[in-house]
Amino acid sequence: MIKKECLENIYRKYNKFEYISPDPLQFVHLYKTGADMEIVALIAASFAYGNVKQIIKTVDKILSVLGPRPKQFLEQTTRKELEELFKGFKYRFTTEQELVNLLCAIKEVLKQYGSLENLFWQYYKQDKNHLAAQRAFAAKLRSYGKIDTLMPDPQKNSALKRLNLYLRWCIRKDDVDVGCWTKIPASGLIVPLDVHMHRVARMLGLTKRNQADMKTAVDISKSFASLCPEDPVKYDFCLTRFGIRDDMSEKDLENI
Repeated sequence: MIKKECLENIYRKYNKFEYISPDPLQFVHLYKTGADMEIVALIAASFAYGNVKQIIKTVDKILSVLGPRPKQFLEQTTRKELEELFKGFKYRFTTEQELVNLLCAIKEVLKQYGSLENLFWQYYKQDKNHLAAQRAFAAKLRSYGKIDTLMPDPQKNSALKRLNLYLRWCIRKDDVDVGCWTKIPASGLIVPLDVHMHRVARMLGLTKRNQADMKTAVDISKSFASLCPEDPVKYDFCLTRFGIRDDMSEKDLENI
């Protein structure tokens, strides 16, 4: 398995704001308050599937409607108004109805709990089990209306990549992740597992598992935790840049 010293070198070199683009996380940095950041982050992470250029274009389109204060906008906008505003919306498998359902789910959570963080905290504080909390969090959001393409069924063995991406953005705090949540420790985070991270993790000896599922995500996270127990997904961003940015290649990692 790769040594911590090597990972730290990669982190210091690439875990910087200038390497974020193209990544939907770039939108979260445009907002000033945690109340708006957590909403923008959920929308951006939920649409993080498919071609990155189209993801950026789609998220930008949605946020342009929500305006500079998304929390206030959702609190003051009815479902009927949202349906009219996003009439004809389509992104890959996601329909306008699913987008409106997600926005209304956020709206209801804000009404009932005050924030998305408070909802997650309600589940996490019970036994400090991060996986159980994120599954309950996802189930709650799904209970307000069909959002299957944006929030997969948490009871299946999906790696829940987009949800773990969202949690990383909101819980961790450095030059890249915004850390707009303050109640949840980073020590329980699970790596947002996609094809890029899976390839890199196998290459670096962080897992031997072939299937990109939740078990593999947990396995990789445990390997990271053995090196950095207080922040097991610390190296996620810098390692995945090698499979996302045009000017960086996964082959470069083979020489580390």
